[in-house]
Amino acid sequence: MKVVLASHNKKKMVEMQAILSRMGVEVISQADVGLDLEPEETGTTFEENARIKARAVMEAAGLPAIADDSGLMVDALNGEPGVYSARYGGEGLDDTGRWQLLLKNMAGEENRACKFVSVICCTFPDGTEVMARGECPGVLAQGPAGEGGFGYDPIFYLPQLGKTMAQLTPEEKNKISHRARALAGFQIEWEKGNHGTDQ
Repeated sequence: MKVVLASHNKKKMVEMQAILSRMGVEVISQADVGLDLEPEETGTTFEENARIKARAVMEAAGLPAIADDSGLMVDALNGEPGVYSARYGGEGLDDTGRWQLLLKNMAGEENRACKFVSVICCTFPDGTEVMARGECPGVLAQGPAGEGGFGYDPIFYLPQLGKTMAQLTPEEKNKISHRARALAGFQIEWEKGNHGTDQ
């Protein structure tokens, strides 16, 4: 079965392909089916935004589509940046600018508990849907460490490993990350729905 990824993020593509290929699913890009969509994420939850993206691409491609909506939720900021993680601080900031702004906004704050959240949604032309959520708890570091990953990974500290997410190898990250956990849950939901390769 072919499923179109509703994202242009090449790193997400690699992570999705790594696990979905084991389920007999071939993840293809929007470019593979002649699309270049960036659906507006108007939802207030990760679930709503994942569904918006998956549905838009599914309807345009006429094929099953899968989307991931993810972000960082910081307890002391009432869950912010949350669904706005990729747009935190406005359009002018890159990944580094966003985590620098977050550290500045958290200056002097003792409660540094946070979590990465990922919701994966796959929609099918027949109207069915498979959705799963994964979370990875951590602590907001005082400063960046590590060269790997992307987004907020350099400041997301994992006490049990004594490293930030950016200090992990891709293999280590894919075992414990929010996206890995969401994909594991997704696989269970997928198999429950008998979305086999015969469809």
